Amino acid sequence: MDNGGGRTRGILLAGGTGSRLWPATRAVSKQLIPVYDKPMVYYPLATLISSGIREIVIITTPEESGQFQRLLGNGHQWGIELRYAVQPRPEGIAQAFLIAEEFLAGGPAALILGDNLFHGVDLRPFVELCDGLSGGRIFGYPVTDPTAFGVVEFDDLGRVLSIEEKPARPRSRYAVPGFYLYDSEVVPIARAIGRSARGEYEITAVNEEYLRRGALQVTVLGTGTAWLDTGTVADLVRAQEYVRAIDTGQGTKVGCVEEAAWRAGFIDDDQLRELAAPLLRSDYGSYLLRLLHAGDRVGPREQLLTALD
Repeated sequence: MDNGGGRTRGILLAGGTGSRLWPATRAVSKQLIPVYDKPMVYYPLATLISSGIREIVIITTPEESGQFQRLLGNGHQWGIELRYAVQPRPEGIAQAFLIAEEFLAGGPAALILGDNLFHGVDLRPFVELCDGLSGGRIFGYPVTDPTAFGVVEFDDLGRVLSIEEKPARPRSRYAVPGFYLYDSEVVPIARAIGRSARGEYEITAVNEEYLRRGALQVTVLGTGTAWLDTGTVADLVRAQEYVRAIDTGQGTKVGCVEEAAWRAGFIDDDQLRELAAPLLRSDYGSYLLRLLHAGDRVGPREQLLTALD
């Protein structure tokens, strides 16, 4: 398999023990827990699809791989290609690049964490830039307590000045969300940094190496963007409430994989109708049919841009 250093492929990291959500995750993967009306993994998967990525590897624990495959299949129903790999032990985010090395086949990578939810941001332009990217791109999101996250400091031109992991005295209020874009150098970089003192392949160390090379950019996710990390019980409840508020208040669904594939042009109207058919006893299936009846294949952002032209 040769990617020819070309089209960006996606990695969805859905491993880990979910220990911060015990006992709820003692018998089921954290990323399979429902966030309002759909499994958590749907949200990052929909983000990758909305970004125009059609080839994705899902990395899980060995025990839970079969559950993900039963839920998601090979992805062909959504016009994408899903593959699966396992992370035997949770040894850091950057280990995902070593696990996915054969899948990436020398091309650029987009990595998203399986417990991260994004809404209101169009990441597709950045993924398209990644196809010819030299270096890496991370994102910044303003938070009230940066000490709980990786924190990025940058100048007015978007050049990264420093990155710190959970600093006691943050140099900015911008956390680094779990969506990362890198060129083909990310695999050798991840291998070269090796394990940290705590025995993990640290994503911050990867970013620091790109920074040392002068090849790391940051993009701030602006007003109207939502980023939710569902790693704790409180965070999970907050995400549930957010998704429910959007659903009931605006009549739109966050993290709908079928809708993402349809809007991306990966499936057509007939395929969307076929996907909706077995789900019609739920509001989810009815929502998919409402999309067809509304005839609004373009999303809200594209509608706004069209209106402004």
